Amino acid sequence: MATQAGAGRTNQKLRTRTAILAAARELIEAGSEVTMPAIARAALVSEATAYRYFPDLPSLISEALAGAWSPPAEALAPVAGSADPVERIAFACDYLLRGILARQGSVRAMIAATITRPETVAARPGIRFGLIDEALRPVEDTLGAADPDAFAQLKRGLAVVVSAEALFVLTDLCGLEADEAVASAVRTAVALTRAATHPAA
Repeated sequence: MATQAGAGRTNQKLRTRTAILAAARELIEAGSEVTMPAIARAALVSEATAYRYFPDLPSLISEALAGAWSPPAEALAPVAGSADPVERIAFACDYLLRGILARQGSVRAMIAATITRPETVAARPGIRFGLIDEALRPVEDTLGAADPDAFAQLKRGLAVVVSAEALFVLTDLCGLEADEAVASAVRTAVALTRAATHPAA
């Protein structure tokens, strides 16, 4: 009997955890504001219960988003045949920012949480870095080998532009519509990449 009771409690915990994750995914996919109270309500549990299973919002969002983004090489498959880093970074930037727009409730929540609690930043998915690395792969053995400092600076510059933070500056502070904001960020990413990889131009 004790074994059955223990198995029952384990199963109940698993069901509760699954329900919390499912509720988080539903809110994310709906583009809704993503908060722990909202997730708890959607999962039909108390907020305290949600925190027992996930210590903070970033860890919950991170797990809920697991698998939501394609691996970098797969994401850039449409430009896999191109060796032009400018074309590749344009595609990567557009891909990332449109994905952020589709999930912006969760992305905003993640940014807010990690700004107020920097120790949780490791829970933020580092999607941009993998995309940037993959986009610049054709020049890794040329520019990267010839001028490692310039290559590293290019990557840092792109990390600022190919990002949710840049997108929200363009939409929230500059007042651009979503498509205009994406196009503006892509132009900036292209300009940075072209300047570093085609200096003569």
